Amino acid sequence: MSVPARVVHQRRATITDLPLYYSGRLRKKLAKEKDFKKFYAELRGATLFLYKDDMQDTYTEKLDLEQLISMELDSPYQRKTPTIFTLSLSTEQVQLQMENSDTGEEWRGYILTVVKKEIPSKLQLLPGQMLLLQEALDEEKRRNPLTSRPPLPPRPAFLRPSSDSPSPSAPPDTPDPNSPDTPACFFSVTRQQAEQMLEDYPEYGSIILRPSTQGNNYAITLRQLTPSGPVMKNYRVTSKKSGFIIELDTAVTVSSLNDVIKYFLEKTEYRLCPYIPSQPYDIRIDVSPAPECISVTSPEPKAVPRAQVAHKAIPRAQVAPMLRSQTKTEPVPPPTNQEEDDYLVPDDHNQKPDGFGGELREVLKLRRANLYVTTDDMKDTEYENETSEKSHSGTAQWTSNGATM
Repeated sequence: MSVPARVVHQRRATITDLPLYYSGRLRKKLAKEKDFKKFYAELRGATLFLYKDDMQDTYTEKLDLEQLISMELDSPYQRKTPTIFTLSLSTEQVQLQMENSDTGEEWRGYILTVVKKEIPSKLQLLPGQMLLLQEALDEEKRRNPLTSRPPLPPRPAFLRPSSDSPSPSAPPDTPDPNSPDTPACFFSVTRQQAEQMLEDYPEYGSIILRPSTQGNNYAITLRQLTPSGPVMKNYRVTSKKSGFIIELDTAVTVSSLNDVIKYFLEKTEYRLCPYIPSQPYDIRIDVSPAPECISVTSPEPKAVPRAQVAHKAIPRAQVAPMLRSQTKTEPVPPPTNQEEDDYLVPDDHNQKPDGFGGELREVLKLRRANLYVTTDDMKDTEYENETSEKSHSGTAQWTSNGATM
């Protein structure tokens, strides 16, 4: 039962862990080989993975295009004839054969774009193909941003060439151990020295970054604890223009040496830690002496003779005199004691409280007297009215009785 193509593509993406930019059939031949071999190729990142067919989930070979020096056309462009390119890598030369010139131009465009991080100036592609090529370039830039690379650490003496003249291909040594781009666990030691450091002082850490014996590359030496005991392991880290490549079963590219250490920490679930020797600590606090220009005791005041004080001119204050008005304002009299029966009108400030209270008492007495007089008059009037009513009623009764009789 055949595996669906979708499952195969998912397995490839999981194994390579790189974005897919272009794929197709081609033929490959090394310089020492006579015949081309058929492959199904996928360009993922800056690596060309080769499969026996399009249904194989594990690649057979791979080419690291970061080592590409040049890409030359060996045959003229013709639509009906195969196109052959010669790729000159730092380690070998590889020839790639495409079906026709159109396919060859697409392969050429994608390979040069992911390696140089720019689209070649002269490409015979359609607008839609150029748009897909631009999307691949944007993805590659996001994956590997172009950052200024730190200078390489100094190489130890045992790795330097014996001749006084340095190699023209090797960059000059510019030591900068205090740079933040250089990990703290970097030491210019050999593999044996690194393993001995991890063995003698396991409490300091378990990862050491050191120079490699191959060119301007690096190596990772780590000490892992296993059920059978501690195990020493060494990994190679290759320095490229685009970053640093960790040489594993599936190569991993990172942008800095700090990211190399971070990758190992993440993959080991932070059970390892960088090797950093402990620094000594002080246990005493010393008091610094007072500076000579500062006097600890306050100076005593100098006694000045009284005669000098009398003859000294006392400076006058530079204050403008205050202008006074010619009319003198009379002082406000103090408030007088008021009785409880006095009433004051707040709005009338001209009347005196005592006079107003006396007038008010006179008015109240008159009203009280009138009230009593009026009440007495009303009582007399009521009495007279009752008497007159009674007399009238008696007369009327007498008259009625007499008439009856």
